[in-house]
Amino acid sequence: MELGLDNKIIALSIPIFMILICIEAYIDYRQNRGLYIRKDFIASNLMGIGSLFVGGGMKFLALIAYTFIYQFRWFELGTEWWALLLLFFADDFTFYWHHRLSHEVRVLWAAHVNHHSSINMNLGTALRQSWAEQTYKYFWWCWLPLIGFAPIMIFAMQTLSLVYQFFQHTELVRKLPWPIEFIFNTPSHHRVHHGSNIKYLDQNHAGVLIIWDRIFGTFQEEDDNEPVKYGITENIQTYNPLKIASHEIIHLCQDVNRAKGIKNKLKYLFMPPGWSHDGKDLRAKTLRKNL
Repeated sequence: MELGLDNKIIALSIPIFMILICIEAYIDYRQNRGLYIRKDFIASNLMGIGSLFVGGGMKFLALIAYTFIYQFRWFELGTEWWALLLLFFADDFTFYWHHRLSHEVRVLWAAHVNHHSSINMNLGTALRQSWAEQTYKYFWWCWLPLIGFAPIMIFAMQTLSLVYQFFQHTELVRKLPWPIEFIFNTPSHHRVHHGSNIKYLDQNHAGVLIIWDRIFGTFQEEDDNEPVKYGITENIQTYNPLKIASHEIIHLCQDVNRAKGIKNKLKYLFMPPGWSHDGKDLRAKTLRKNL
């Protein structure tokens, strides 16, 4: 069992990431746009490094699991062009639902929120990855080896998707030509996803293809009349990576602990963020409806 192809993609990508971050930071410096805050950028990098350590171990366990499942595959799909195209769509579809539920189920949001905790949008923010999310994210892709996709190809496709998503974390690229904006996830679409504006909450969960959001009703166009406010609805005032990684998990535990009865305790885990058994309904869908 090897992750050779996956590691090669990562090894090739990291220098490109660093060069592009330097270019963006230089443009930011020259234009005085305030895209980068030094402490925030360092925190994002530390989150990314921690994610690599946790993710590396979990990826190895996932490889063992995928390889075991692959023994019972329903089809022999191979690596023909059409199989790789099917894998692309299957991977992107899986990412959409994993990502969407990470916003709509609070126990999953408690892990994913780390990526949204920066009030800045720059390529460095793409590195702000969750540590806790790495412990379970590979579960969502377990159906792919079962239907016949080789584990090595699944990991390679996952990595290619993440590489593509890196480029979406910028303010320097505005709107792209209409056909691209209609089909693909773009910086404009992803800025909306990182917005804490009520209009933008829990929208545009795409990895590569924005068509999933259009199909399943979670698409929102970036509105030039409403600038995106980055971050979360209640921003955390810290650059400490340990606090960034744990703040919402702590809040969730506190809410579960104070809830009356097992039903309410379970609802805090599985209802969307903002649900409360004894307070105002601050779920994204409710806020948009009231708006």
